[in-house]
Amino acid sequence: MNARNFDLDVGARLRELRVREGLSQRALAKRAGVSNATISMVEANRISPSVSGLRQILSGIPLSLSEFFAEAKGEADKVVFRAGELKEIAGGPISFRQVGTNLEGRSLQMMHERYQAGAVSGKAMLSHQGEEAGLVIRGRMLLEVDGSRYELSAGDAYFFDSRKPHAFKNIGEGELELVSACTPPTF
Repeated sequence: MNARNFDLDVGARLRELRVREGLSQRALAKRAGVSNATISMVEANRISPSVSGLRQILSGIPLSLSEFFAEAKGEADKVVFRAGELKEIAGGPISFRQVGTNLEGRSLQMMHERYQAGAVSGKAMLSHQGEEAGLVIRGRMLLEVDGSRYELSAGDAYFFDSRKPHAFKNIGEGELELVSACTPPTF
């Protein structure tokens, strides 16, 4: 999926944040451990980074994914979020639809996730502060946590310390759908 298909112009948002921090493309690239060309191509919307790739770039600012995608202020009193109001924070073979657009000051992040057949959470194992839980709605998932592998299907759930290296993969033939929550918000 091209970055232009998001509600948010990913390239323009990255450029805005980089400039606000007083960083050149080269300085951000060095801080984040990516090439200068990567920063340039993302800002020009010539490439759309994966979730893990964007997280790595944002580590140079530093900024979480939820802060990157936050647009609306004053959402603290909102109680109901209609299906069309969930904020898409990923694209391509994995869809992460977040409840609420601005999680600043929040201690919980909840998402509706969809993985196309064969999709994985990234090349590298994930690890972050907090706890994570989820419930598989449909499909089959391989969950790896701290070297142990678990197969889950509809109705199965998980709960673990997010500091342990972990990864998710759709091992079914159809779409994998789940609802997840983590504390604190990490995207």
